[in-house]
Amino acid sequence: MANLMDIGAAHQAYGNTAKLPNMHAAQTHQQARKIAEDFEAVFLTQMLQPMFDGIKPEAPFGGGNSEAMWRGMQIEEYGKAITKAGGIGIADSVYREIIKLQEIN
Repeated sequence: MANLMDIGAAHQAYGNTAKLPNMHAAQTHQQARKIAEDFEAVFLTQMLQPMFDGIKPEAPFGGGNSEAMWRGMQIEEYGKAITKAGGIGIADSVYREIIKLQEIN
């Protein structure tokens, strides 16, 4: 698995607006799991974004700044929902790496 610092640096370099969870803040296994799931949700949100880029809103109710803002929030919620439903396995890998980094007992 890629080093978590490399993933964070890549995320910041990519210019994403979503905030990555602080992986060094975990004090318990529950906190580490929550951080890992948050990371997976951010990742999934970024992967889902291109799927919606080509969708044009229908008139007369679609479009404008509010449509763009709502779409971003909708995609973020999709990422969270997929993670909550079991995700794609990223959270498990990140969780193991956090435990290794923090040596949480």
